[in-house]
Amino acid sequence: MTTNQPGNALLKTLAIEIAVPAAVYYGLHSLGASDFTALAASGVFPLVRTLYQFARDRTLNSLALVVLTTNVVGMLLTFVTGDARMMIAKDSLGSGITGLVILASAFTAAPIMSKTMRPFLTRGKAEREAAWERLSGTGTFDAVLRRCNVIWGIGFALESSARIVGAFTLPVSTMVWLSTVLFAGSFAVIMVVSGKVAEKAGKMIAAEAQASTLVTA
Repeated sequence: MTTNQPGNALLKTLAIEIAVPAAVYYGLHSLGASDFTALAASGVFPLVRTLYQFARDRTLNSLALVVLTTNVVGMLLTFVTGDARMMIAKDSLGSGITGLVILASAFTAAPIMSKTMRPFLTRGKAEREAAWERLSGTGTFDAVLRRCNVIWGIGFALESSARIVGAFTLPVSTMVWLSTVLFAGSFAVIMVVSGKVAEKAGKMIAAEAQASTLVTA
């Protein structure tokens, strides 16, 4: 898919969510803070950011709600157990639950990732938006979007499993950066694979938009 404004915004958000918590952890750890304290502090930023966006926009979609709930429950469990590894596992578990929710939604009338993919495929053009609306509900178009959702769901579930195993088998200081690398790498692979599948939907939208233009000309 072509790089555009929604894509840039998504990459920027991902960079912030990864870079800031990692910087907080290593900064505090270098000052002598324990793994648990440094990880707890680094986990505050994503939580506050989500709450701020909710307060600003007064909206919280189902995917964001899953992430927020997982973060809150995970942080509470971490403070109860006092285990630094639980802090890392909490983030990994969050992406796993997110993946399962996306996967389950793929078989409903409103797959979660379809809404996220729409700006990429329509590129903000009125004729492509109209084409999306006309194609929605048709078997072939919906099947392509469903496959993309399945790819995202399975991808998140697999990377989550790998990070959870690492959280309880590798040193905490190693998993802080390795968890980020695994997530970012998996995210990139998922984007490429789903993007290849979504190209078919993009071609369908382009063809439908062109056909509509010819009819009204």
